Amino acid sequence: MNGIIDDALAEDAPWGDLTSETLIPADAHATATLTAREDGVFSGGSVFTAAFLRVDPGTQVDIRLADGATFSSGDVLAEVSGSARSVLRAERIGLNLVQRMSGIATLTSRYVAAVAGTGVRIVDTRKTTPGLRMLEKKAVRDGGGHNHRATLSDAVMVKDNHLAVLLAEGVSVTEALRSARSRLPHTTHIEVEVDRVDQIPDVLAAGVDSIMLDNFSLEQLRESVALIGGAAIVEASGRVSLDTVTDIAGTGVDVISVGALTHGVRSLDLGLDVTVRPSADAR
Repeated sequence: MNGIIDDALAEDAPWGDLTSETLIPADAHATATLTAREDGVFSGGSVFTAAFLRVDPGTQVDIRLADGATFSSGDVLAEVSGSARSVLRAERIGLNLVQRMSGIATLTSRYVAAVAGTGVRIVDTRKTTPGLRMLEKKAVRDGGGHNHRATLSDAVMVKDNHLAVLLAEGVSVTEALRSARSRLPHTTHIEVEVDRVDQIPDVLAAGVDSIMLDNFSLEQLRESVALIGGAAIVEASGRVSLDTVTDIAGTGVDVISVGALTHGVRSLDLGLDVTVRPSADAR
């Protein structure tokens, strides 16, 4: 996390904050209040805090609620106090990150609510902002969702392009998957993406752990769930929105992956209002 924040701070002020260092007295003190301008789910308290402490360890940050907690418009979420120059230097980075993370947590919570009682997991994808994946996936958890694999190194996930290469080489999908299983540790999860019902038997025969049904209709999802019959975890992907997710959950799938949780999200509207107390010289 600190590396992400350090990179963001360096990007924002590579040679310092020219405005504050020119205009603001070195001994001026500032207080900043983080206030919600709309309802939501909070995420990123530790990130917000770290943005200020990386600039100045002497800054005081008081987070008023835990990650995953809901709040209403007008609620005070945090208060910051310290050197005015330091607070002004860190404010934009801290605000940008907590707004984005809270936006992800809030959107995720809406998807989770839409499938409540079905036992279906809402999960994210790798459609994350480069450099921010760790933070964005935490925000999904804060919203009540779950994480898919974090990186290409975490699991075997055979997608349509992998299958196309195998078919072009004349390789049996079933045998290729069985061979992969024999060479992997027993703890490694294998998932295969299919985009047609008729692909499922060959994948099932290889004994994979999960099957992703990509862009299937509701009727195809129900047919596929029955065909798989509990032999693998069933994941639905594609065409997922708040308008469709409840119906998708009703088909009997186990997991619904939603790329929009991270790549299509709107940062939540939070305000950070700064009040500067004059320095001793100015009084």
